[in-house]
Amino acid sequence: MSIWLCRTLSSFMRHQGATLIDNLDIANLSVIQDVTKSGLLTALPAEFKLNLNNYLSNLSYSPVRSLAELIAFNNAHPVEERLEQYGHQLLLLSENTTGIGSKERDAIRQLEELSANGVEKLMKEHQLDAILTPDSRAATVLAYNGLPGIVVPAGYDEQGVPFSVCFGGLQGYELRLIEMGYAFEQDTKARRPPMFKN
Repeated sequence: MSIWLCRTLSSFMRHQGATLIDNLDIANLSVIQDVTKSGLLTALPAEFKLNLNNYLSNLSYSPVRSLAELIAFNNAHPVEERLEQYGHQLLLLSENTTGIGSKERDAIRQLEELSANGVEKLMKEHQLDAILTPDSRAATVLAYNGLPGIVVPAGYDEQGVPFSVCFGGLQGYELRLIEMGYAFEQDTKARRPPMFKN
């Protein structure tokens, strides 16, 4: 983390009457961040397919109503959908799943245990209102068990590239995190309109 960001966070925390506890370790972080060891690669395609099919089928209007139709649409419009640049491997992987079976249930159980013994345990043991990480590095850790997070602008590096911070918390902390993110934005005034160069 840059010196500026550390100073900014410390100043913000003091201004908010909060205490900053630095460098806490999340248990099993290396396993959590490894999509194969964690089970995420097993569970995600089945969860994604089921949820996406449910979402698409319930839209009042959509040119596609299922994952299979979305893949066909992308294949019919490869230039517009930028298939060469982005591909759609997750879509293809997800479409080839058959739903949630015993293998996927085991993976989901492991993900829930990793979350419960990781960030959730850390927050409860230290009575934290939030965890704060540079950029969106907490996204994987939070996503395992549907924990909320909000990413807000934090500043710009020496080359003018924007960077952010992520406030993450336990289930039910959404309002608290939005308030913290808003207060951070108001305190730092880091957000600037984008400048496009020709």
